[in-house]
Amino acid sequence: MSRKKTLIKWSLIIFATLIISTVAFGFWFMSLIKPSETTEIDISKAAPTDLSYLTADSIPVRGKILAVVTSCGVMGDNGKPTGYELTELSRAYYVFMANGFEVDIASPLGGKPPVVIDDEDMGVYDYAFLNDTIAQIKVDHTIAIKDVTPDDYQAVYFVGGKGTMFDFPDNKYIQSLVRQYYDSGKVIGAVCHGPAALINVTLNGGQHLVANRKISGFTNEEELFLIPDAPDIFPFLLQDKLVEKGARFDRGSMYLENVVQDGSLVTGQNPWSTWKVAGQMIEQMGYVPKKREKTTEENAVEILNVYGKIGYAAARKHIDEFHSNGRLVNRELVAVHSIVAAMQWKLGNAVALIRLLAYAKSIEQK
Repeated sequence: MSRKKTLIKWSLIIFATLIISTVAFGFWFMSLIKPSETTEIDISKAAPTDLSYLTADSIPVRGKILAVVTSCGVMGDNGKPTGYELTELSRAYYVFMANGFEVDIASPLGGKPPVVIDDEDMGVYDYAFLNDTIAQIKVDHTIAIKDVTPDDYQAVYFVGGKGTMFDFPDNKYIQSLVRQYYDSGKVIGAVCHGPAALINVTLNGGQHLVANRKISGFTNEEELFLIPDAPDIFPFLLQDKLVEKGARFDRGSMYLENVVQDGSLVTGQNPWSTWKVAGQMIEQMGYVPKKREKTTEENAVEILNVYGKIGYAAARKHIDEFHSNGRLVNRELVAVHSIVAAMQWKLGNAVALIRLLAYAKSIEQK
């Protein structure tokens, strides 16, 4: 009996130690995360006039760009809500505006489209967009794609959102516009699920537009991590369908910026690729993009990409360079990626990212 009691006693001690250690680690981990911008400054009331990127050194109007969003508000038969991703529209919208391009917004059905707003991803540009009277009139009254006059625009940009998987691929007006723009050399941009607009476009010779083209978009890995039953919900997985149509799919790191360009086609892998897709579209139209101070989220993505491609030492050096230039890193995003790595049982990566997180905090406090 005494032996059993001893075993129970030590089991309880070990169990209690594990609980205490886990709680202590949790508090320490949370202390590494920099408070979000919304707790430091109330950016929910931001307006376009607050964005120096827009107001300083304004560029005369150069033309117009058409942004296309989904009209689909539910994911297939399961009834889960969806729509266009706000951040994938708002950030590109202001890049285009800052570089001298007016933006019209269209959708397959016209009218007010469904929108997905993730509070954790919202930044000053996104809130400014919500508070932008003109922009909100445009999104509340989108142009039906069948009523678009293609010649009015210098480029088209397909906004992501899971709804695009249902109403972009087979829309004949989208197909016609993309084909016309491709044949005339106009710029075609798309981000995240936005490249669903390209998969069924055929050229005059009968070949698929994406065949042998370097294309990116939301990857199978990203889709299945968030929605394990995605194959049962969506009509296809975007990466699989692009490859099936002959695309040379470019898969970057999960949930990090990855943008590829093939001639007049500019595509981005996920929401974190939005800024760069919009900037490269401006470049492809023959202009030098207006300089913009990168967000703390973009800085974090850059650090994470350096870590993934080069390693811990290079990422740490990058943090030093950012600090010397007054560039802050969004530590919440680094923390999220450490958790994702742990969930995938990539424990070495999780530990390394937590070390980078701690280092970023320590150097910001100097």
